[in-house]
Amino acid sequence: MTNFPASLLILNGKNAGDELLREAVYMLRNEGVTIHVRVTWEKGDAERYVEEALHLGVETVIAGGGDGTINEVSTALIQLSGENVPAMGILPLGTANDFATSAGVPDTLDKALKLAIAGNAVAVDIARVNHKTCFINMATGGFGPRITSETPEKLKAALGGVSYLIHGLMRMDTLTPDRCEIRGENFHWHGDALVIGIGNGRQAGGGQQLCPDALINDGLLHLRVFTGDGLLPAIFTTLTQPQDSPNIIDGASSWFEVSAPHEITFNLDGEPLRGESFRIEILPNALRCRLPPDCPLLR
Repeated sequence: MTNFPASLLILNGKNAGDELLREAVYMLRNEGVTIHVRVTWEKGDAERYVEEALHLGVETVIAGGGDGTINEVSTALIQLSGENVPAMGILPLGTANDFATSAGVPDTLDKALKLAIAGNAVAVDIARVNHKTCFINMATGGFGPRITSETPEKLKAALGGVSYLIHGLMRMDTLTPDRCEIRGENFHWHGDALVIGIGNGRQAGGGQQLCPDALINDGLLHLRVFTGDGLLPAIFTTLTQPQDSPNIIDGASSWFEVSAPHEITFNLDGEPLRGESFRIEILPNALRCRLPPDCPLLR
């Protein structure tokens, strides 16, 4: 692998002690691959390291962690301008890894690392909320994000993605829909929403397919709303036969505006954002990402 371009691996601090990863990096270095490693400790670190990547002249910045790390790295990369903006590689090391899983990134460490360094870089879209915060995968509002932000870390570690669902079922008493209004291109809906998924990618919450038709290079956001009419029957129909559920509203648009009479929370790839109004828009081809050739999220 000696003629592969240099990379900078930005590693979430939680994964810094991973012995297998350490060995994989040493092996690649022994094969002559240049790989710089930086570890994040607090918010803002990823942004600083991405700036450094530009000075190091690397061709790839690898996000090593879960959806939150991928989000931080991709958000920092789209701030850069000029000819030599690095592509993003993905090394899935988080609990849920929703984006990496739906993009078909290998879950074995050595294969994922090789793809991240040497895979084909394709232009993908990213979404921006209120002209500021970005997400590459999904914004979820309503009941779902409350669970994700409240699921105990130990439960996440023990059960992975399933923990979100279990914790959610334990908290059935908190199932209250949010009254809201959603607008988009040729789209308008208002009512009681139990869960809102606005996806550039397809799944969130550890494998829940919220926006099954979303693509990351079609210039569109996909919307799915689970409405709060007749709560329990709605949940069971929705989980078992989503195509038959009268409680699902779907839409697609390059932007959506969500407003509510009270504060609601959106979870942007693991980052909670609270407010009464959100404008979410797609930034087409904002980022180059190294993805598998048969990536299901590409058209």
